[in-house]
Amino acid sequence: MKGLILSGGKGTRLYPLTYTRAKQLIPVANKPVLIRVIEAIREAGVEEIGIVVGQTAEEIKNTLGDGSAWNAKLRYIPQESPDGLAHAVKISRDFLGDDPFVMFLGDNVIEGGIAGLIRDFDMNEWNCQIVLKQVDNPSAYGVAEMQPNGSIKALVEKPAHPPSNLALVGIYMFDRHIFEAVNAIQPSGRGEYEITDAIQWLIEHGYSVFPHVHDGWWIDTGKPTDMLEANSHVLEEIQPAIAESAEIDANSTVDSRVTLQAGARIINSIVRGPTIIGKATVIENSYIGPFTSVYHHCQVRNCQIERSIILENSRISDIDQTLRDSLIGRNVRVQRSDGKPSGIKMNLGDHGTLWV
Repeated sequence: MKGLILSGGKGTRLYPLTYTRAKQLIPVANKPVLIRVIEAIREAGVEEIGIVVGQTAEEIKNTLGDGSAWNAKLRYIPQESPDGLAHAVKISRDFLGDDPFVMFLGDNVIEGGIAGLIRDFDMNEWNCQIVLKQVDNPSAYGVAEMQPNGSIKALVEKPAHPPSNLALVGIYMFDRHIFEAVNAIQPSGRGEYEITDAIQWLIEHGYSVFPHVHDGWWIDTGKPTDMLEANSHVLEEIQPAIAESAEIDANSTVDSRVTLQAGARIINSIVRGPTIIGKATVIENSYIGPFTSVYHHCQVRNCQIERSIILENSRISDIDQTLRDSLIGRNVRVQRSDGKPSGIKMNLGDHGTLWV
């Protein structure tokens, strides 16, 4: 069994954060989403993992290296242009060979891992298995239509009248027959080789395609609101811990659901969890509320922050109102100016959003 992670997308829905960073490397609970995917695949017993990369390849390679940090063997597979998920499978044939494999979109966060999925596929003589999740708004997703025997009859993309409430999650199991399918299909109307078309080809040519219905939560972290939601879920799951080198002064209150990483300092502040404070980050004269992740080497002074993600090397100070439901990028400065005339002053990048 091998793993295939797709990490070649541009992440346009997360602009401006992803102008200069791979969307899969944005952290959830202070750990990049892509690393969470690798850990999920390794926990299921899969060691050889191919990562399909695009224009952010160098950043991803520099972050992950050869995979030895996770006892994995990584191979990077360049995709020159984003021509679709089925195209990513097609160009990975040399790495995958005839082995069965699990394919995981690199910006998905899922509860509970994928060991059960791999076990199901291994115990049955199926050619393909797709992870589905019951959703309240199936018209917004690719949806599965089921056969009476429990197999997949068809996949329908964003149907006006959904045949079920079972949406595609973005995790798939395949055997070698998927290569027949990806070589047979044609580009869709948007010019991409769609994995749903390849799976439909398998169905129409007599191959067995069965679902794995996921009971826990699942989030595609493609938008800022999704990142915040995923961050909240993961913070609830992690085991809180305070590093030996973290410091909490006598005037601070840190509750039992807070994680402090190495070198974090809490000074005259209140921190309520579930929350994580990153390495060498200083929180001073501030309140950090639940579901907040502050990444490494940040400074927060004289502020109140709730349900937000603050990325590395950012400084936030002297803000009168509570900062909430916010995603703050790297090397950002947010501060109050006492100069005259009073007003709001900013340098706001392309595709940025500001609420006041």
